[in-house]
Amino acid sequence: MSIAVFVDGQEGTTGLKLNDYLCKFPDIELLKIDPAKRKDPAARSLLLNEADIAFLCLPDDAARQSVSLVTNPKTKIINSSTAFRTDPSWVYGLPELKGQRDRIRSAARVSVPGCHATGFILSIRPLVEAGLLPPDYPIACHSVSGYSGAGKSKIEMYENEDLAAEKKLNVPRHYALLHNHKHLPEMRVFSGLAHEPEFTPIIARYAQGSAVVVPLAARYLNQTASAQQVHETLAAYYEGEPFVRVMPFESDAALDDGYFKITELNNTNRLELFVYGDNSHIKIVSRFDNLGKGAAGAAVQNMNLMLGYDEQRGLV
Repeated sequence: MSIAVFVDGQEGTTGLKLNDYLCKFPDIELLKIDPAKRKDPAARSLLLNEADIAFLCLPDDAARQSVSLVTNPKTKIINSSTAFRTDPSWVYGLPELKGQRDRIRSAARVSVPGCHATGFILSIRPLVEAGLLPPDYPIACHSVSGYSGAGKSKIEMYENEDLAAEKKLNVPRHYALLHNHKHLPEMRVFSGLAHEPEFTPIIARYAQGSAVVVPLAARYLNQTASAQQVHETLAAYYEGEPFVRVMPFESDAALDDGYFKITELNNTNRLELFVYGDNSHIKIVSRFDNLGKGAAGAAVQNMNLMLGYDEQRGLV
């Protein structure tokens, strides 16, 4: 028996990547919309309600509209926009958090985490749960990501040599400096922190791959934990996880003459966590593909759980 799947927003970056993943599933029937009708509510409604699983790869307002069009109680929805990530009636699609995998399996509405939020939450949540990191710690982080996560218009801008030269896009650019990044609410809620982090995202002129860095001062942690203790806590929390791996402490394998290699996990659904530091200074670095574990790969991982498939199916 085939599973009917509709990707609402199939022409966007995440939608196209999803299509690549889903084509590997012989028992999935991909429902396609006429490109000329992709913004037509009636045409979208027909396919949304025909689908067993509907992926929403849309801006927030369009995603809300799509949800309002679904009247078939059997249609399960996986949303990749920010719209419902902190909505308590939706399940947050980060299976590696304790207890979350079972919630996803029984859910009809799942929100895929944001790419920056994925790296941040997986770095921080275990430390809060273990009591090492106080919930009111004044935490900061920065994230470097390829331009593919910025959407179709930005991709076209970065890949146009003349426009890139005119706008001086050859250097990394900080953004959301007014503390208005759309991932901030979920970063607070699902990390277990009392306050939003001081977050600085950076976009650079390469296609894909992310590194989220969280510095910690050991003297402000509970129990004055060392970098080694932080590493041991993360390693214990993610032991046995198929897609999240805590790398050996202060691993030189990720460095190229001292420089961190961001793009090693491109085109995978994997995320690696590194811990560097000593008894005073600690840095946690998460590395992943912003289009994989940070978007489309995570969406497929959630779909597998919701359908009762092997969680790794189509992703390894």
